[in-house]
Amino acid sequence: MRKEVVVAAVATVSTVVVAGVLLVRWKKRDERRWRQTQRMLRKFANDCATPVPKLWHVAFDLVSDMQTSLSDQSQTDYVMLPSLTSSLPYGTEEGLYYGVNLREDNFLMMRARLRGKHEPITDLDREEVGIPSEVISGTYKELFDYIALKLAVFISINTKTNPIAPKGKMGFTVSFPLHDGPAAAGANVIRWKSFPVNEAAGKELAKDFNDALEKHGIDLRVSTLVDATLGDLAGGRYYNRDCVAAVTLGLATNAVYVESAQFIPNEDKNKFGEMVIDMQWGNFNTPHLPITQFDMALDSESANPGSRILEKLIGGRYLGEVVRRVLLKMAKETALFGETVPAKLQTPYILRSPDMAAMHQDTSENRDAVQEKLMEVFGITYTSLAVREIVAEVCDVVAERGARLAGACIVGIMKKRGRINDKKSVVIIEGGLYEHYRVFRNLLHSSIWEMLGGALADNVIVEHAHGGSGAGAIFVAAAHAQIHDDSVNPALSPPRNGNGDRMGDFKVGKVNDDDDQMDLLEWRDDQSDSTSFKEGEGDQMDSTAETSDQSDSSVGDGDGSKNNI
Repeated sequence: MRKEVVVAAVATVSTVVVAGVLLVRWKKRDERRWRQTQRMLRKFANDCATPVPKLWHVAFDLVSDMQTSLSDQSQTDYVMLPSLTSSLPYGTEEGLYYGVNLREDNFLMMRARLRGKHEPITDLDREEVGIPSEVISGTYKELFDYIALKLAVFISINTKTNPIAPKGKMGFTVSFPLHDGPAAAGANVIRWKSFPVNEAAGKELAKDFNDALEKHGIDLRVSTLVDATLGDLAGGRYYNRDCVAAVTLGLATNAVYVESAQFIPNEDKNKFGEMVIDMQWGNFNTPHLPITQFDMALDSESANPGSRILEKLIGGRYLGEVVRRVLLKMAKETALFGETVPAKLQTPYILRSPDMAAMHQDTSENRDAVQEKLMEVFGITYTSLAVREIVAEVCDVVAERGARLAGACIVGIMKKRGRINDKKSVVIIEGGLYEHYRVFRNLLHSSIWEMLGGALADNVIVEHAHGGSGAGAIFVAAAHAQIHDDSVNPALSPPRNGNGDRMGDFKVGKVNDDDDQMDLLEWRDDQSDSTSFKEGEGDQMDSTAETSDQSDSSVGDGDGSKNNI
């Protein structure tokens, strides 16, 4: 009996000793893993860093590519393809106008009144309609017939409150990259990645849409189809003649700007004083872009490897995916979320930018929104506060890089136009990423301010698109209506030259076109007309507005929010 007691005591002591040794080992292992996690985060942050000198390198490289593109297309990946003739509003346009904004799987119908004298848009009615899959997989004519059918209902409902029958021009903008090359065989079938809108194809598509309008008894006509970013520029120019550029920052990105015709080879300098350049700047690339191993892997596995490099750094379609890839590597190598890698964490593109924004903008003491999103998106039931802080830091690194690169490219456009030192310039920005991701928006603003300094930064004024998402179609309609029917109000008509062309007419060209462009789908919750914001509201978060910060859905008065950088 005594011997058995001694054996039991020895076994107990041995068990305790072994358990203690294991606990020490586990603790050391966990500490080692945590240090490795922190090293990975520091390296990633360093690789993504965008100090001001690097931002200026990016800006100057963009200017160089723009200059090369305008002078010699064969020496750059950017391709200048002058396409359709258009115009921008003068701010004197008046009347009731209709517009359509075509997106990837839905379209927006709008009706609004312009009162001239640069007055804000009023009486705005808008309705979003989903496009059935069978229509998307059909032909352009079937798509246009479907849009015209829904438009007829929209008009009939709105004319009950306003008995004036719609008549004249209607704007049609497209919110995904427009392919400005010749229509390929079978181009009558919808191809969202290569929507053909060169001069011939754009007019042919407009003809098909006009036929559909006539079929459904709608007395409106479209002149041509244009990129939605150009529509945003038209809206900005209606309110301010100093508006020289527009940028889309949604799931994808694009920029258009007004260029002097003297820099455009083979253009009629007398007929076109200026030219609108569709940059498709998502294709911009330079060795100075801070590209990491995660970006290279994303690009190589994408549908268009080697293309749309800037877009893959700043576009909302990709920000969450970069965050997911970083977290996945941490989960595999440092067991960030436990011994088993969460299955959903291995699903590409499962983390959307709105979810990333919610985690990034979480100012609660325990990072409750981070835990909520980790559970909702990845099925991760529990994490420590330290782990949630790591997740938020990864989001911050990715968002800061994207926002600051976007700001640098805006500065590059202003530098190319020579409007930094002594001219005020208005830049219109539209898209859900900019509108709803408050921290991203303010990081963009601060990057411009850091690059230019206080005095020069006052010359760059950033405004949110007037009338909200897709409303550029209204301003395109107004500009086209005044071109084609100055007799409506001759007193408002701009002067014309000896050839009968409006002085200051714009010709629309295209830069940086790519046959393998990615789809663009607007952030789906931009139903508001505009979003108000003020400088300095974002880098330090207001703890008194945690709930509204996380959703970030403040709505302005519809006349365009403004920010002097």
